[in-house]
Amino acid sequence: MAYDSKLVDRLREYLAKVPVLEVQEKEMFGVLNFMVHGKTCICVSGEKLMLRFNPELQDKLAEKYGYETMLMRGKTYKGYCYMHPEGFKKRIDFEYYVNLCLDFNKIAKSSKKK
Repeated sequence: MAYDSKLVDRLREYLAKVPVLEVQEKEMFGVLNFMVHGKTCICVSGEKLMLRFNPELQDKLAEKYGYETMLMRGKTYKGYCYMHPEGFKKRIDFEYYVNLCLDFNKIAKSSKKK
């Protein structure tokens, strides 16, 4: 999958400004995954952001402009969504979504290592 290089750079630049973050980039499942402290935090999928957030915010985020439900095998995947570029064009919106993911990352569980 081709990633929007400008979006990837925008995300890299923002994350680099946040103190004490351990960030790794991994290509997984057709997205560029930005892992923070060993956990999936936010991804770039084409020109969209894939957000990992507190599932309790699902309904609130679903009302946001640019939101797309993330489906896996036909079912809503709680705590994850896609955000189209029109939803994060403004800097304030972009930062809101990245910070939402960073806040959840602090309490999110790591996936089990095999």
